[in-house]
Amino acid sequence: MPATVSWLIPDWPAPAGVRAAVTTRCGGVSQPPYASFNLGVRTGDCPKHVAENRRRLRSGLALPEEPRWLHQLHGVRVAAAEQVRRDSTAADAVWTMRAGVVCAIQTADCLPVFLCDRDGRRVALVHAGWRGLAAGVIEAAHAALGVPGARLLAWLGPAIGAQAFEVGAEVRDAFVAVDSDLVTAFRAIPHGRWLADLYHLARHRLRCCGVARVYGGGFCTVSDARRFYSYRRDGRTGRMASLLWLTKPT
Repeated sequence: MPATVSWLIPDWPAPAGVRAAVTTRCGGVSQPPYASFNLGVRTGDCPKHVAENRRRLRSGLALPEEPRWLHQLHGVRVAAAEQVRRDSTAADAVWTMRAGVVCAIQTADCLPVFLCDRDGRRVALVHAGWRGLAAGVIEAAHAALGVPGARLLAWLGPAIGAQAFEVGAEVRDAFVAVDSDLVTAFRAIPHGRWLADLYHLARHRLRCCGVARVYGGGFCTVSDARRFYSYRRDGRTGRMASLLWLTKPT
């Protein structure tokens, strides 16, 4: 019997018309090292397997349409979901205010940041690795939404945990040189290396945008190999999907 597709539902007080989910690696047809629910087309996986996994995703979550898959580049470009061309639009955040349009990003250690306004009229998804965070991808998504931060909610999905995210001084400097308050997001370890806390960095950037209601966090894609893909752990591997959309009024 095939494994059941599984996903996480964000635990946040989003309005009733906001739907969100994050897939795990379970329940697909991809073979090792992509086993088994890989949703990324640029991983080296068999295209037919990815297509079947995407079909299962849409069916399992009863999605109103095919997700608007991005070509992610660790930058700060934000795309309106309605203008996304599948797997080819270069962006690292996507937003919409149109019901039935499914925003999507893919991750395997980077942080998925979910945003919605408290009226349930606008949503955005952000692919936030350290490069994007340092360059301002959260701020760019906030600007695209056009909603004061005080009216936004955020949820932080599965990402590499601070205990596993070893970086060099150049990563620390990219943040601390701009904002000295972020020294607390890094812990020194031997040989001039640092452990970086992506969740801390994202929460700080959200607070700077005025977003006080931030939920989620506490995951570690590296240490939870049963549920999550991790590029840092495995190198050649699959991608999870984060999905966010508005439902049509009934």
